[in-house]
Amino acid sequence: MDRLNLAKEIQAQLETVYDPELKPANIVDLGLVYEIITKEDGTAKIVMTLTAPGCPVAGEIMNEVQEKVSGIEGIKDAIVELTFDPPWTKDMMSEEAKLELGFL
Repeated sequence: MDRLNLAKEIQAQLETVYDPELKPANIVDLGLVYEIITKEDGTAKIVMTLTAPGCPVAGEIMNEVQEKVSGIEGIKDAIVELTFDPPWTKDMMSEEAKLELGFL
């Protein structure tokens, strides 16, 4: 699988990950995924944030991201990097997520 299709597959898998406090919106629609990087050697790096530094389910979300990305054919190593720069805001959410969560 080429890197573009691999990135699309990773995004599709990330769209199945939810912050339990903000269901039904997934982490992609919430704007929590900042970057998806794929390398020729089968390494995938997901740069993401959380809605707040003290998120009580941070470990669960990051573990689920790593498990789902690791399970994709062609991925040999999945790295999840957590960042709070820039800090997450509601403005990062998709219109669909804002609608689902009652922000519109």
